Amino acid sequence: MPTVIKKLDAGSYQLKDQVVAINRVTKVVKGGKNLSFAALVVVGDPSSAVVGYGSGKAKEVPQAIRKGIESAKKNLIRVNLTQTSIPHLVLGRYGSGRVLLKPAPEGTGVIAGGAVRAVMTSVGIQNVLTKSIGTTNPHNVIKATFDALKHLKNRTEVAAMRGKQAEEL
Repeated sequence: MPTVIKKLDAGSYQLKDQVVAINRVTKVVKGGKNLSFAALVVVGDPSSAVVGYGSGKAKEVPQAIRKGIESAKKNLIRVNLTQTSIPHLVLGRYGSGRVLLKPAPEGTGVIAGGAVRAVMTSVGIQNVLTKSIGTTNPHNVIKATFDALKHLKNRTEVAAMRGKQAEEL
């Protein structure tokens, strides 16, 4: 299980935002249809391996994006990385969405589709192989990707769990 994560302060990072999906939604009411927009946004600081996601809804697209960014800043997570990739293979799950993240050698680049690519570039991973399995719903794919990133462990954590020194691994 992932360890308890303390809340990160968004003000201490140079966060860049990336819009993953914008959806036009309507609510049918007595007088007709109320039109609004839902935006799914990923924010991250590649230099400090911090990333978060959020969604916002408003009557106009820019306001929906702004709300999404504010929501994303509230649930930032720090990710365990090696120099340019991830430490080990991991599978993230959310609903029917599965996201497989696989470490890649230097020079491979980010091999990922839309929603997963946005998260990988925002967190600063430069070399990774990914496969999105199951649903193509961007909300569930992003949540599965975050589940995978939360399960990444560094060498010292694994060594402590096994009762060994980090050099022995």
